[in-house]
Amino acid sequence: MCLAVPGKVVATEERDGTPMAKVDFGGVVKDVCLAYLPDIKVGDYAIVHVGFALQRLDEESALATLELFSRIGALEEEFGDAWQRAADEAGAPAPTAVDPAGSPDVPAPAPAAPSAAGRPGLVPEREDAR
Repeated sequence: MCLAVPGKVVATEERDGTPMAKVDFGGVVKDVCLAYLPDIKVGDYAIVHVGFALQRLDEESALATLELFSRIGALEEEFGDAWQRAADEAGAPAPTAVDPAGSPDVPAPAPAAPSAAGRPGLVPEREDAR
């Protein structure tokens, strides 16, 4: 799902000539481009879609929308860990991998094999990736 989600601006900065912000979406903070709302201030709410703040929103409407999205699970779907969700749905442990530097617990690029999960759309783990 790809939603436009209201969020609260918690910090602003200019990055390479582009106005940017840290925006809090009910506990998840993301970088957001303010090119369309360059005069927005810390504490304001905005509707954000694919990383761009598109429109100001009053606090009451923003909080009501965040509450609704939270109740229907849309925030988890939008900002949660897709790998963990896939593993949970498959009844398997969350996938992990070892990065080339040898540090364990790096999220794997693909979930468990689809035959084990029995779900279409999952990418099988490559044997040579181990």
